[in-house]
Order: sequence, then structure tokens, then C-alpha cells
Amino acid sequence: MSNYATTEITSAEIPSDNPVHQRLYFPYVEAAKIINGKVLELGCGWGRGVETLIEKCDHYTGLDKNQPLIDSLQAKYPKHTFRTADLPYLTDFQDNTFDFIVTFQVIEHIQNDHKFLEEAHRVLKPGGKILLTTVNRDYSLSRNPWHIREYKTQELAGLMRKYFANVETKGVGGNQKVWDYYEENKASVRKIMRWDIFDLQHRLPAWMLRIPYEVLNRFNRNKLVKETSGLALEIRWDDHHLSSDPDKCIDFFFIGTK
Repeated sequence: MSNYATTEITSAEIPSDNPVHQRLYFPYVEAAKIINGKVLELGCGWGRGVETLIEKCDHYTGLDKNQPLIDSLQAKYPKHTFRTADLPYLTDFQDNTFDFIVTFQVIEHIQNDHKFLEEAHRVLKPGGKILLTTVNRDYSLSRNPWHIREYKTQELAGLMRKYFANVETKGVGGNQKVWDYYEENKASVRKIMRWDIFDLQHRLPAWMLRIPYEVLNRFNRNKLVKETSGLALEIRWDDHHLSSDPDKCIDFFFIGTK
């Protein structure tokens, strides 16, 4: 299932995707320490963390836009619920339905981020929590044409506080291996972006950049596997940790309570 992959849908099976996959899997491990009851995942994708969440909740509902992925997950986990959805709308669900919402690396793809959080708030039970990750804009290495927007710490915190009574602001930190890979990646991306002398990444519409982005991003990841002396393949989810200093993390990990 994970071979349904662009560089934006990071595979667990493609070696060059490993550092990103491990970083994206880590929040599921943290979520499993918190969740219980009825859990809704907004943007479950190919199911990177579905099994990890299912083990800790009474019932899991996963939403995504891709019908083949949803069908495959439903067949694999028949006791739970998988549906296609047009996020940010959650019209299939009544108010106060879920104990927890998990949504990892999704809000940056949503045009109406206010509606996304408003709907999440609506379907959560009183006292329910949303666990949300997204990239920290300060650590982005180039424009990602798949993203509608990216946030700085206070921007995301301010947005979430409009809808949730309490917001915990944390981030996904990493050990030296994680940061060594990040620095190698940053240097490599800068070499590539030197060819963009007209700054086309910021001048062209997103749809025109997606194919070049995919080609160059895959080229860069494959190149880093060869150039980092195995580092790209060695990184694991437990090389990451939950940090109380989100400003210095590649990804945010925010928890909002209704």
C-alpha cells in the first residue's frame, strides 16, 4: 500500500524516504500514549500509523480523499471505519462524537484551515483533544507546491486558540543523527536551488511546480542515501522526541483541548 507514493506521500518501503517516514511515524507513537475511546483520524493516507492507533482505542475512524487507499484499509481493518471525505467538511458526523482527533501533516494542505479546526472542534466531545502536526515554516528548505501554506509557531498557536480552550505547543525534536541528516539535506537543496536564478519557485503557480518538485525531490533523496554514508537508512522513529521548544523543531506537535 505504501508504494502509492509521491515524495509528498512518503513511503515506508522506499529507502530514500526513510528519514521522513520515521519522523512522520514518531507522532503516532506519542499519540498512542494519549488516546482512548473513539478516535477520528483526518488524513489517514495509506495507513502509516493506523495499526498503532487501533491498538489503543475502542473504535477508529479514518478519513482520506483517496478511494483505493480507503478501500484497502477497510479490507485490512474491517472492525473499524474508513471513509473518503472532502476535508475540511465533516458533515457525516454529529456534534460531540469523538474523544480524540489525530491529524498529522494535513492542515497545510487545507484551503480553509479555519473551517478545518472549527469542524474538528464541533465533532469532539467536551474535553476531547485534537493532536495535530505540521511542518515548521522556519525549517522548510524550499517552497512545497503541495502545501497551501506553512506556519510559524505563534501563527499556528493563535489559529488553534480561536477554536480550542487550551493549546499545548510542542514539537518533534531529534537527536544528532536527525540533525546531521537535516543539515546534509539543506546543503544539497541549496545546491539545487542555485539554478533557480529567477526565483521561479516563488513566482510560478503551484500546479506548474509540482512535477519539477517531485523529480528534484526524489533525485535529492536518492542522492542523500549515497552521500550520507548510510545515515539516511539508519534513522529510526526513536531518534526523535517530543520537545517543549517547537521553535527549534522541524515539525510542530500541538494538542488542543475542547
